[in-house]
Amino acid sequence: MKVALLVGLALPLAASFPSQNLRADETGQSGKAQETRVPVADGSLYARTIGRGPPTIVLHGGPDFDHAYLLPDLDRLADVLRLTYYDQRGRGRSADNVQPQLVTLSSDIEDVETVRRHFGLEAPVILAHSWGTVLALEYAVRHPTHASHLVLMNPAPAAAQDFVLLRKAYVHEIGAQMDRQREIMASDAYKQGDPEAVAARYRIHFAHALKRRDDYERLMTIMKAQFIRQGSGGIIKARAVEDQLMQQTWQDAAYDLLPRLSTVTVPTLVIAGDHDFIPVAIAEHVAQALPNAKLVTMKDCGHFAYLECPEAVHRIVEDFLRSANDSERSRSNH
Repeated sequence: MKVALLVGLALPLAASFPSQNLRADETGQSGKAQETRVPVADGSLYARTIGRGPPTIVLHGGPDFDHAYLLPDLDRLADVLRLTYYDQRGRGRSADNVQPQLVTLSSDIEDVETVRRHFGLEAPVILAHSWGTVLALEYAVRHPTHASHLVLMNPAPAAAQDFVLLRKAYVHEIGAQMDRQREIMASDAYKQGDPEAVAARYRIHFAHALKRRDDYERLMTIMKAQFIRQGSGGIIKARAVEDQLMQQTWQDAAYDLLPRLSTVTVPTLVIAGDHDFIPVAIAEHVAQALPNAKLVTMKDCGHFAYLECPEAVHRIVEDFLRSANDSERSRSNH
């Protein structure tokens, strides 16, 4: 594992990536998003593609969220990456006809593969945030040749023991507000998926997740609009999916992805924030377990690095991808 501070401006990416990736991008325009549906067994996944550059599959967090909270801020990378976002099965605009009990960690992993094949991508970049990093790593373990690079922003725990570490830090940080959060979650309104109650709960949940108050308020505005758009039915379905996925990962005392990461050899960038409510040690554990990872801890940045520190994230992602590809090309020439 390499540990680094923020680096300087990077050179453009397009010339340094394999031609098969560039061909997949030729029809795209960086300023206009293209929307489509990706067929899966019990319905379809909503997908949104924007940008120019190496094809990139974006995995959102949650697990009960959809991709909307990443916008518009993550789109800043659309000048260097062709970003394909999709709502994971049972969430957001991928919820129709989905039975939550049929959504599993395995089905979510295979949905990444379905998205890859649908868009004809040989080995895209996988860019993931929070919970999405667990999905990205599980995918890379099972499909080691189907990703060229991993970019893991504000990674969630990759082992049940690290979830215990997160929980301990979270309870300490939130303090007396934990009682208020429990009260909201026990209310009929919250249980019935009322968007106002859900937004009130997440105002407490993320109160210590960002460094600056204005960033926090902007995120809460984005998330509240997301909850209203979902409606109570969508919220309840996404929550049921989250419960199942957590039972298969963090709530299973035996869950430990870290030892399996030794088989993931693609260049990986791990981005942490020094004000994240997820302890930096969790990002360190992920980076240490990966043979070819670089860890960057961003100063004055919390759990939503792409929103809080957009210029720094842009620089570090662009530089990482260029440097990783230069290293690969150098090895190929020897």
